[in-house]
Amino acid sequence: MIRDDPAARQTALGPGVNNCNAVKICMRPRALGEFEQLILFALVALPAEECYGVPIRALIERRTGRSLSAGAVFTGLERLTARGLVSSDLGEPTAERGGRRKRMYRLEAAGARELARSVQTLQVMSEGLLPQLELRIAGSTTRTPRKRG
Repeated sequence: MIRDDPAARQTALGPGVNNCNAVKICMRPRALGEFEQLILFALVALPAEECYGVPIRALIERRTGRSLSAGAVFTGLERLTARGLVSSDLGEPTAERGGRRKRMYRLEAAGARELARSVQTLQVMSEGLLPQLELRIAGSTTRTPRKRG
């Protein structure tokens, strides 16, 4: 939402003169997507020493029944890191990985707040509607499609 403050515009440059500095841009951060929520929940669920790509992917696959590519998980983690919701560090080199380091991820307080806000929004919006949703699901399997035109 963009708000123009006429009083500030007039004070800065005089009446009728447009001053770009008087325009305030009030934007909420982009809401979390479903996949981002799943990644953040995985970081909540996993012990700190298991917060790297492979266990994160495995937990999401196990809990959702979805098959994920490693690239999708790392892309999601990069997006969350860029937003300041997740941070990462390189772990120690291990012999099992041929001396390579694991990138360990950590849920930041901002990420926990965004996840909680996202869950709360869904809970509030869905309150009392799940029985109606179930009826619609049940009805969609027995109803014939409407004729058009």
